[in-house]
Amino acid sequence: MVFSSLTFLFFFFLPITLTAYYLVPKKLKNIVILISGLVFYAWGEPIYVLVMIASTFIDYTAGRIMDKYDGKPKLRLACLIVSIVMNLGLLGTFKYLGFLIDSANSWFGLEIPNPNLPLPIGISFFTFQSMSYTIDLYRRNIKVQKNAVSFMAFVTLFPQIVAGPIVRYEDIQNEINERTISEKMIGNGISRFITGLGKKVLIANNIGELWTQIKALDYSSLSAGTAWLGILAFAFQIYFDFSGYSDMAVGIGKMMGFNFPENFDYPYMSKSITEFWRRWHMTLGAWFRSYVYIPLGGNRKGTARTVVNLLITWAVTGIWHGASWNFLLWGLYFGILIVIERLFLGKALEKIPSFFSWFYTFILVVFGWIMFDGVTQGTTDFIDMFGQVFGYIGAMFGANGVFIDDYTTRAFVNYGIMFAFCIVGSTNTLKNIVDLIKEKAPGWVMYGYPVVQTAVMLASVAFITTSTYNPFLYFNF
Repeated sequence: MVFSSLTFLFFFFLPITLTAYYLVPKKLKNIVILISGLVFYAWGEPIYVLVMIASTFIDYTAGRIMDKYDGKPKLRLACLIVSIVMNLGLLGTFKYLGFLIDSANSWFGLEIPNPNLPLPIGISFFTFQSMSYTIDLYRRNIKVQKNAVSFMAFVTLFPQIVAGPIVRYEDIQNEINERTISEKMIGNGISRFITGLGKKVLIANNIGELWTQIKALDYSSLSAGTAWLGILAFAFQIYFDFSGYSDMAVGIGKMMGFNFPENFDYPYMSKSITEFWRRWHMTLGAWFRSYVYIPLGGNRKGTARTVVNLLITWAVTGIWHGASWNFLLWGLYFGILIVIERLFLGKALEKIPSFFSWFYTFILVVFGWIMFDGVTQGTTDFIDMFGQVFGYIGAMFGANGVFIDDYTTRAFVNYGIMFAFCIVGSTNTLKNIVDLIKEKAPGWVMYGYPVVQTAVMLASVAFITTSTYNPFLYFNF
């Protein structure tokens, strides 16, 4: 189903859950987290909540056995293998089986029936989160969680259960057992939640409507201006959509006494592709670095092996996002760019004026979004995929013989102000202004901040209740 959870979350689930969470004694708070997480997920996926429970049970049991037989390395390794195989098996079955069957049928002329299993929402997030526990436990980086309720509460933490940030057990291992909730933390959490809500509802949803309209057009007749406006709209939509959800998750976490890791750090200000991926979806990058790139050998075995390890890691990163060749292409695209920067280009980028290194980075990221989104999703045909990608890129550079048409003009007039908000909002400009006001302005000026926050919240609520366009992009992963 389309996960229209924002209305449900904002008006019903969140107030009820937080009220119960604050009222119950400390020893019962993890039970509230567990129940609320299962209810939240089951509201969107009533059957596939069992998949989450299965993943949780496997990893909890594996962890208990590892701890009990700590002196038996072969048994500990066997538990780790079972955890990884079972989690990847669940992920592979629900996310990749249909795609592999369709691809085999297309390549070899087979007629294997596709079960067309619905994709459990957020399965890539909660399986990685749960699996990281057993890996870190095997490495002895963390202590075992013996309380089943506490472990399930960790996996089912509803703020980030379906779209991240990916919270590893070591991030909150102390807070899952003992945490302090202060008025300041609650206030900061509310502020962060409202910021994320505004980014998602007021910016991402509005600019996203333009991309939805343009990507539905015939690419062979797109003007260059329209093509650029479309993909720039998607670049801003995915940033404000995903970073907005991450802000809401971090904010709710603070309201409940948790400090979730940050997931974004103004990535569109980056001056290299390498830097971009240190700032974008930071918890995913950290996950693949810890559990794929470093175990492969990282950069410890020479240049050639480092290149191979990077390409493997980025191929897996691409496929993690979805069962489609465009995601593999997208991952390898960034892997190749990062390899080039590591080999020689990175040092050159440091020496040139910052504007040019920023421009280089932003344009290449935008090209990457063409591969990522709807111009190619779901195809099992390599030629068709490349044709769509290069067809759209060709339109951006005037291959259709039209550079600006009436559609471009109307779109720019209708969305020009929104683009201005996106440009400013994707930089640290507003943060710097607020910090300067805090430092220089009289104290009473900051009383206007709650007024702004209230206005953002009211505008977001109004938009939620009146708009039918409310996608959550990363719920698909």
